[in-house]
Amino acid sequence: MKLKQQLQLLVADVLKAMIADDLLPAIDLPEISIERTRQKEHGDYSCNIAMVLAKHARCAPRDLAQQIVDQLPDTKIIAKIELAGPGFINFYLTDEPLYQAIRDVLSEGRRYGHTDMGAGQKVIVEFVSANPTGPLHVGHGRGAAYGDALARLLRAAGYDVHTEYYVNDAGRQMNILAVSVWLRYLELCGEEMDFPANAYQGDYVWDIAASIHRSRGNDLHRKIDDVFVGVPPDEPLGGDKELHIDGLINRAKELLGSDYEVVFDQGLNEITDNIRRDLSEFGVEFDNWFSERSLHHSGEMEKAIQTLDENGYLYEKEGAKWFRSTDFGDEKDRVVVRDNGQTTYFASDIAYHLDKLDRGYHRLIDIWGADHHGYVARVKAALQALNADKDRFEVLLVQFAILYRGGEKLAMSTRSGEFVTLRELRNEVGNDAARFFYVLRKCEQHMDFDLDLAKSQSSDNPVYYVQYAHARICSVLAQLTERSMPAPDSDNAKFELLTEDHEKEIMSQLLRYQEVLESAAKNHEPHQIAYYLRDLANAFHTYYNAHQFLIDDEGLRNARLVLIQAIRQVLAGGLDLLGVSAPESM
Repeated sequence: MKLKQQLQLLVADVLKAMIADDLLPAIDLPEISIERTRQKEHGDYSCNIAMVLAKHARCAPRDLAQQIVDQLPDTKIIAKIELAGPGFINFYLTDEPLYQAIRDVLSEGRRYGHTDMGAGQKVIVEFVSANPTGPLHVGHGRGAAYGDALARLLRAAGYDVHTEYYVNDAGRQMNILAVSVWLRYLELCGEEMDFPANAYQGDYVWDIAASIHRSRGNDLHRKIDDVFVGVPPDEPLGGDKELHIDGLINRAKELLGSDYEVVFDQGLNEITDNIRRDLSEFGVEFDNWFSERSLHHSGEMEKAIQTLDENGYLYEKEGAKWFRSTDFGDEKDRVVVRDNGQTTYFASDIAYHLDKLDRGYHRLIDIWGADHHGYVARVKAALQALNADKDRFEVLLVQFAILYRGGEKLAMSTRSGEFVTLRELRNEVGNDAARFFYVLRKCEQHMDFDLDLAKSQSSDNPVYYVQYAHARICSVLAQLTERSMPAPDSDNAKFELLTEDHEKEIMSQLLRYQEVLESAAKNHEPHQIAYYLRDLANAFHTYYNAHQFLIDDEGLRNARLVLIQAIRQVLAGGLDLLGVSAPESM
């Protein structure tokens, strides 16, 4: 049983006894809050239950607190108890919980700190979900690292977690990609043109076009003059760029017929496969890749729209179908079916989230780019209109990372093709540095990613600093064989010999790990783990520089070696939650 739970149980037992003895009126006891104190002089943990129950008990909070303290039994984990302020109960611990923390770390391994807080609740975490219109860039990388770390955290906190990538394999952006590929293909067939400014410009479009040209030769070749027949102009002053690209899409469909799907699917499949590979090499594996097109094929799209209509939340205006999103607090109503009969991305989102609920998930967590903040209200509105509990749906917004090299900001734009891909970032700084740096801030905070710092081997580089602590411990333990010293014996370790301030501080940090993990999972903040690991690494490096481990005193040597074994285990477990390796040598 964890320390906070032990203290909660002690207080709860006293309160139950007081109710049984008529010292306290009968009541359903509220959750008993046990929190770590901010200042050491106020003890290790504090409880405010006396102030919570004072009105019910019809006495002053401090008097009730004193009654509770008077009835608390002696225990080997509590050194003393003091009252503070209006009625806080402050617990000062013995060293026994510190020693027990070491034992727990070594017996539980990488599961140390894991809890059953989630009670097996089914949670689906959808993240990245970038349109398959180009390679993943460093902005997507932050969402990938954050989403995967959050899923790992939630699993460690006892949730039944399912991860999913929503593939937007239908809609206008995919059509723009298809026509971009086809136009590059026509250039490979010898046609010349002014390539549309609103088409996708990156080199990867050439690569896809070349794949089609290798497999189909000139089968899909059409004269460029025929392609632009009836298409609005592309000049900024002479026409609407959106009408121009949409006109090209319609013309491609007319000229290619069923072969249009060949171009469309080639672009979709090549880019999706690249995204899968990038994420897998980044250590991010999804339980499922969900196709937007499947919503159309399965009838889920029509089902969602029909349900909204039957519930009275749709109306027609100017040939389009609108959802009464304003009935649920959105700033304006939203189109679900355009005047040309095509459903919108929003309609797909409605059907997709309804499908998630139908699959039995208790909580839906979506991780979106910050530029999608305007979509939150409309999706919540749609869920309410479908008689679903909107509070089961939560959106976490991730700011894109801003990349710097040599103090200069690097550009990122998928459409223009001027961006740094996630693959390029991984090749330059490595997976570990990328993942650790990505989760160093709250997801909604802007992030400056310093490439030079991420590659440096110094104490200023947090991931290097943490990994080096792990490697240093491995090095110390490896020297035991060289010196013919026995391996650490945790069963017979005399932890009472660990009296140095550095040792007490480290043991206290090990004891705190579960609280950090629970807080990080509850608040969806993997950066809490990153900060904790950095602090633990700093405490170890300071300890390492101040004291010898392989000393002649057998008892003290064994205790210190068992302690650093525990540090190593927590560092490895914490890094694993972030998807970062724990090297044994550096």
